[in-house]
Amino acid sequence: MTQDGDLDGLVRMRIRGLRLARGWSLDDLAGRCYLSPSTLSRIETGHRRISLDQLTTLARALGTTLDQLVESVSDDDVVIRPQRDEARGMIAWVLSREPGLTVAKMRVTRPEPRRSADEMKVHPGKDWFVVLSGTIVLLLGERTILVEAGQAAEFSTMIPHAFGARGGPAEVLAILDHDGERIHLRQLS
Repeated sequence: MTQDGDLDGLVRMRIRGLRLARGWSLDDLAGRCYLSPSTLSRIETGHRRISLDQLTTLARALGTTLDQLVESVSDDDVVIRPQRDEARGMIAWVLSREPGLTVAKMRVTRPEPRRSADEMKVHPGKDWFVVLSGTIVLLLGERTILVEAGQAAEFSTMIPHAFGARGGPAEVLAILDHDGERIHLRQLS
């Protein structure tokens, strides 16, 4: 089967799966999307081609988006591979793929930072992270803040800041805006 055929079959399975997950019959969905039950049955079984306007109507009726209904499937959509930056002592798993905010799990191996112009950075936005394991030393302006496992931090990134791990690697779950992603994940590849 071709990739287009695979996607076509996947879309049909999604339509049927969403309908059944909501406990709807063909008649129930037909009433919500103004298509006949027989047309819906033929769409689900592959005996009728699906037009773009029908997909849009079906997505809306099923409470999803057209993008979600037709998104392709590959291992890249499921498997999140680490991005390494050994020079900066970081490994990150970018958990979100949507634009805007980025969610990343990061393993911080670089040691505690020093209060120097080379290490202290400033950029627009806010950073937020929760420490999953280990201890993070956060230099924030003139303050030194220890953030331990189970604790979280949120701060304006317009304040000079740097962070590193105390006593061994630490793992954090971070939410970064566009500027934070650009600064903290820029060299990871």
